[in-house]
Amino acid sequence: MADAGRPAFLLVTNARAGSAQRDTVVAVKSVLRSAADVDEGVCGDAADVGDILAQAGGRTPVIAGGDGSLHVAVNALVDAGLLQWETPLGVIPMGTGNDFARALGLPLDPVQAAAALLRSVRDGSTRRLDLATTDAGDVVVNAAHVGVGADAARAASGLKPLLGPAAYPVGAVAAGVRSGGWRLRVEVDGTVLVEDDALLVAVANGTSIGGGTLLAPDADPGDGLLDVVVATSTGPLERLGLALDVRRGEHPSRDDVLTARGRSVTVSGEEFGVNEDGEVHGPLSSRTWEVSPGAWSVWAPPREAHGS
Repeated sequence: MADAGRPAFLLVTNARAGSAQRDTVVAVKSVLRSAADVDEGVCGDAADVGDILAQAGGRTPVIAGGDGSLHVAVNALVDAGLLQWETPLGVIPMGTGNDFARALGLPLDPVQAAAALLRSVRDGSTRRLDLATTDAGDVVVNAAHVGVGADAARAASGLKPLLGPAAYPVGAVAAGVRSGGWRLRVEVDGTVLVEDDALLVAVANGTSIGGGTLLAPDADPGDGLLDVVVATSTGPLERLGLALDVRRGEHPSRDDVLTARGRSVTVSGEEFGVNEDGEVHGPLSSRTWEVSPGAWSVWAPPREAHGS
């Protein structure tokens, strides 16, 4: 029986986690149970997430996973009408990249993240955050990227078991070398930002992708705006230079990179793939994202506390 004086968590985990990750889950539960009542909901696949979250029963959902797990959980809550900013979620980073956790300044070690979650709950420290809602009715938590970003995700998927977080930059370089770009029109708040051959279009809520690659270094997931990055680098040397500069977070200063901020972003033109929080869709000929300001919240330290 739950103690009325203690927080109550529903820890959502992945049934397909390996033995090492299961050991980590056990350690995370041990930390959380030092100051809270904890039940675990184990998901066999994405379809289980909605059913488990719908039975939270007043317990705070805590998502143990990476950006993809968070994407599935938040979409499931939206679909069920259960996502409310007044009810913060907990996040325990246990994915390959954990980029949204990085944007929030959460510890990337799961056990340390569990301790940080308890501190945030004790202190009442939450962050109210935005979402990007697509014209297909889904929401994006961290970032969407069109073109070479989708190709890179496909290239990286088979490398993750071997390379871990290094899979994405390796996949990005491979995809960037092969791709010649797409003829695209990018509109931000109804104004055309570019209509040209483009290698990459990013619509970012968080700062990074692929385990710390700073795609939108100045993005703030709670500022009510989406950060847009367009790279028109289509020549072989330019593509290679872009890949290196993106990895260092230096690409916004390039002549072949355009940046903007807005509440609505539409990409259209030659058929393209799109990677949204690690899920690849397409081919599409058009996609629109609109910001949903302050749509949800998480237990996390204040923005100033981690210097972002």
